[in-house]
Amino acid sequence: MSSLPMLIEPEQLPQPLEARQFRLVDLCKSDQYLAGHIPGAVHVAPGSITSPAPVPGLLPEEDQLVQILGTIGHHPDLHYILYDDEGGGWAGRFAWLLDSIGHHAYSYLNGGIHAWQAEGLPLETEPNQVEPTQPVLEVNADYTATLDEVKARLGEAHRVIWDARSPEEYSAQKVLAKKGGHIPGAVNFEWTAGMDPQRGLRIREDIQRQLEQLGITADKDIVTHCQTHHRSGFTYLVARILGYPSVKAYAGSWSEWGNHPDTPVEP
Repeated sequence: MSSLPMLIEPEQLPQPLEARQFRLVDLCKSDQYLAGHIPGAVHVAPGSITSPAPVPGLLPEEDQLVQILGTIGHHPDLHYILYDDEGGGWAGRFAWLLDSIGHHAYSYLNGGIHAWQAEGLPLETEPNQVEPTQPVLEVNADYTATLDEVKARLGEAHRVIWDARSPEEYSAQKVLAKKGGHIPGAVNFEWTAGMDPQRGLRIREDIQRQLEQLGITADKDIVTHCQTHHRSGFTYLVARILGYPSVKAYAGSWSEWGNHPDTPVEP
């Protein structure tokens, strides 16, 4: 089994990549992958790991998961190394997908392709393919909070809802659903505030202190969301990397909560 930590720097990427042991997954935009990707990476289109409207934040159906993971040669002993071109949103959503099938062997390449290029490391343009598999998956709900669960546990002192959307969305100045505002009691810390643009969009070195000041702490049950559980892929990943023991994604996110007739909101 791999000894890689959940967060790795570009220079920690195993070289050469042993295909049976590691799978480097590029979750960049498709045109970015074709223009240049980290050598050895296979591409997963970000849109493929979402669900259809009206609640795109949910996991894809099981047959789609089998197709996605089978195409990149999934097997139980594989260690995934994930990166994207936006600082961790799509990579984090893929990490949540892996957690949701009970596969916890993964690492995030800190800063993704931006950090890689900032270090002057090479890219390649030739697409990579691997021997496909037909994985048998068992989907679990251990890392997912439902609307009913979130609603039932509003106000619990040991639970914190981390809203990864913009302050404008949080305060109802920008409305992307039937209702604007936020889940009562939710704490707003926008996903990009957790990235360091001076270090190739790596996770901020002081991220834990920033979160603790907001009450997003390791002793709490943390539920994170955004509009479609894309931006909150990053916040989910950060909480997992920090080792917080209780982390879930509210995958329905605001596209579900803000359009539901019986959900309370605060402006």
